[in-house]
Amino acid sequence: MATSLIFLLLVTLTFSASTLISAKSNTTIIESTCKTTNYYKFCVSALKSDPRSPTADTKGLAAIMVGVGMTNATSTATYLAGNLSATVNDTVLKKVLQDCSEKYALAADSLRLTIQDLDNEAYDYASMHVLAAQDYPNVCRNMFRRVKGLAYPVEIRRREASLRRICGVVSGILDRLVE
Repeated sequence: MATSLIFLLLVTLTFSASTLISAKSNTTIIESTCKTTNYYKFCVSALKSDPRSPTADTKGLAAIMVGVGMTNATSTATYLAGNLSATVNDTVLKKVLQDCSEKYALAADSLRLTIQDLDNEAYDYASMHVLAAQDYPNVCRNMFRRVKGLAYPVEIRRREASLRRICGVVSGILDRLVE
């Protein structure tokens, strides 16, 4: 009985130690990967909050961040198409909001292509698609600037900055994959 208890204790300690080492190892991968980005704290926070990160390699971490970007772009497109344009009476503003919604949908599409590029290890194309996704919100902002007296809404500005930051993180991770 005592031998069985000691054996069980040793197995438990070994399992706990290997789990701890594995978690620490992946934390190191996340941190070293995020050091190649311009948004280290954001990168670490976003990746550690995803349950897939503990088992992901660098390419997997890139895919996770691309998913974060797709969610951001898709939710912004939906927000613009549904929430704002439905409540707006100004036809010019409504048109700008609809156009902006389309640009964010295109950003999401570019990020979907990035996932395919990652799967194919076509990192140059992945970078190109991430840069496109990052640029579509600029088009939205420029549409607001072209209409005299039309203010760029704070919420859209916030969402644009968030997508830019996410795409910046993905670009940094892609740079690491190319090395």
